[in-house]
Amino acid sequence: MNRPAAVEIAYECMRFLITHNPTNATLNKFTEELKKFHVNTLVRVCDATYDKAPVEKEGIQVVDWPFDDGAPPPTQIVDDWLKLLNTKFREEPGCCIAVHCVAGLGRKRRGAFNSKQLLYLEKYRPKMRLRFKDTNGHNCCVQ
Repeated sequence: MNRPAAVEIAYECMRFLITHNPTNATLNKFTEELKKFHVNTLVRVCDATYDKAPVEKEGIQVVDWPFDDGAPPPTQIVDDWLKLLNTKFREEPGCCIAVHCVAGLGRKRRGAFNSKQLLYLEKYRPKMRLRFKDTNGHNCCVQ
């Protein structure tokens, strides 16, 4: 099965890799791609569908924060996500964090939102919980 290419998103001192969900059969190739982008943390926001041991063996931390597909993340996962970003980008500005869900990239056309996601965005209020300066004195902020 052809999978869409991973998408890298960079903003100031933060880098993210949005990618598909691998299988045990494609895990070696997936891990090589993570290494190519210098990923040091992989966040799975779905139930585990593959063995994370080979990924961790390559020095990549795997974090499991599953929540329902198409739904906004629970408050605790949002809080944990912001803590992770704050820690990782302070300790290693410019590092890369990869994220994937079970459906992966390309399951819907770009720009498509479902009703749960729209409701979350309508009620969202930034808290400015992740604000710091990188080693070059540049401000980084995620709302």
